[in-house]
Amino acid sequence: MSDVATHRRWMLGLLLAPALLWLVGLVILPHVELLLLSLQARVGPGEYAASLDQYRTFVDEPLYWNTFVRTAVISVLATGLTLLLAFPAAWYIAKVARGRLKMVLLVLCLLPFWVSEMVRTLGWLILLRETGVVSRLLQALGLASQPVELLYHDATILVGLVYASLLFMVIPLVNSLESLDDSLIEAAYDLGGSTANIVRRIVIPHAAPGIAAGSIVVFMLCLGNYLTPTLLGGKNSLWFTEQIYTQFITRFNWNQGAAFGFLLLFLSSLLVWAGLRLTGQRFGAVMKAS
Repeated sequence: MSDVATHRRWMLGLLLAPALLWLVGLVILPHVELLLLSLQARVGPGEYAASLDQYRTFVDEPLYWNTFVRTAVISVLATGLTLLLAFPAAWYIAKVARGRLKMVLLVLCLLPFWVSEMVRTLGWLILLRETGVVSRLLQALGLASQPVELLYHDATILVGLVYASLLFMVIPLVNSLESLDDSLIEAAYDLGGSTANIVRRIVIPHAAPGIAAGSIVVFMLCLGNYLTPTLLGGKNSLWFTEQIYTQFITRFNWNQGAAFGFLLLFLSSLLVWAGLRLTGQRFGAVMKAS
């Protein structure tokens, strides 16, 4: 019997080995290296010493701190807007659509992701630029007397972030709503419950793990997004990932860039933890819903 158990453990180890090697080699070790870089400061040509100066720079320089706050606030707004748009769509897919229609709607949600994020974002540039489709349509309808520049605004960044993240909110919501027993809703209506009360007392509590899972994924995607804010927001987008890119690529200050990267990871994790505490959700249940 012990030989069988040992054999099973060996087989399980062999099956998990590729995933563990990938996790250690491509995730854990690079993060460890970046952490070590962030805790060093250059004291001379090719000489480095342990220091927290990179983290002090974030606190002492208002530009970096304000940029992170701005990034977090817009990411929270994008998450909220994505939830408002995704919930009705997820409800229709999970509870109203049947058979082939349900599959068609899911494919339509997936369709934009069959092309790269760069192509999707450039599509928004074509639509919203001063000589783009939307500007010409507004002029043709008489709603604008001259070309309208719709790019390089916070609202434009929000639109791009919501568009890029919508699928990651819809799927967890569909998974949660599909397990909701229709008889509970029918019984609530039979007892005289209004639609608003049923949604508040039955639907939302049941879908809470899916809401939390989708919100976490969307928030993290928005917070760490670089391409969409840079292209749609222009030079004045003031996105924190742009600051990280600048330190690594433009200034060749890898120590500062690594510190900013870990600050982004720590502060975003702190915001997610605070959100789970405020909503009373458990991390394990949320991960199951995702």
